Amino acid sequence: MAKQSPSRQPALELARILLVDDDPTSRLTLQTVLKAGGYHVEAAASAAEAIGKLEESEYELVLTDLHMESPESGLKVLAHARLMEYKPATALITTYRDARQTRRNNSGTVLIEPEDLPELLGRIAELVSERATRRVERGLRHAMV
Repeated sequence: MAKQSPSRQPALELARILLVDDDPTSRLTLQTVLKAGGYHVEAAASAAEAIGKLEESEYELVLTDLHMESPESGLKVLAHARLMEYKPATALITTYRDARQTRRNNSGTVLIEPEDLPELLGRIAELVSERATRRVERGLRHAMV
């Protein structure tokens, strides 16, 4: 059996994640962990930078710190992401003890704790998978109309 030439092999498409965190150490650490987990990661250091990236590219998941330049910056990023036509999955990542008391707040925002790396990668895989399932279901509904 002949091997396919590199130019004829299908390209591996990694799930694209937008990681938003104003702390350079946290951002680089999470970016490294996510890349090692098999994801294509783009990073932003502020809500404004993240919103610009959301307008320029499509992502399967937007993962943002809760508190950045202002206490509501992370929520602003998630609100903007949810307005995008391509509907990325969204989640807040935070180490603040008060935010860790619950996995979901009133708006349905998923909270992820970065301290447990296997759990972090598992939860991210779940979010990406749920988003893919929703996309397929939407496509099927539109095809039936």
